[in-house]
Amino acid sequence: MSQLIIPQEKQKSYLMWIRILSFAIPIAVAVLLNPRVPKVNLGEWTKILPHLNAAINTTTSILLLAGYIFIKKGNIAGHRRSMQAAFVLGSLFLVSYVLYHLTTESTKFGGEGAFIRGFYYTILVTHIVLSVVVVPFVLLAVYYAWSNQIPRHKRIVKVTYPLWLYVSVTGVIAYLMISPYYHS
Repeated sequence: MSQLIIPQEKQKSYLMWIRILSFAIPIAVAVLLNPRVPKVNLGEWTKILPHLNAAINTTTSILLLAGYIFIKKGNIAGHRRSMQAAFVLGSLFLVSYVLYHLTTESTKFGGEGAFIRGFYYTILVTHIVLSVVVVPFVLLAVYYAWSNQIPRHKRIVKVTYPLWLYVSVTGVIAYLMISPYYHS
């Protein structure tokens, strides 16, 4: 498969946007998680967002696994569709997550016992840290695939894929563990 030729100035522009988003997204989320930042009232409907986010993360995990299976079987079209859908869902997740934290105070984990609390916080902290780390990798992987820079795409997904899958799966685990403590 021949590579798509992208003018150098366009490549620089795309890569600049990837750097900006890779920096801006974690900063915006960190600001929203700050308890001193006043919350906005958008209505009661925002209380469903954690449940929606869990469904998005679950579906993203399934799509990531499907994309992996498709590419291992040589089904590039199936791989592309699965990964594009996972990327769109990841973007929707980010919007939903930001809306939720814009409107609602963070929920405290109420689980008891050293083991369960340790497990929860290990999952949560690794999920949060790796969700920040994976953003530029996912954006680059999508860009390389989109611009048909397949050798670069293959190299970066060796790191990106396991991180993205881990972040999606641990998002579901963290949700399942904290969901009994959400505000009603």
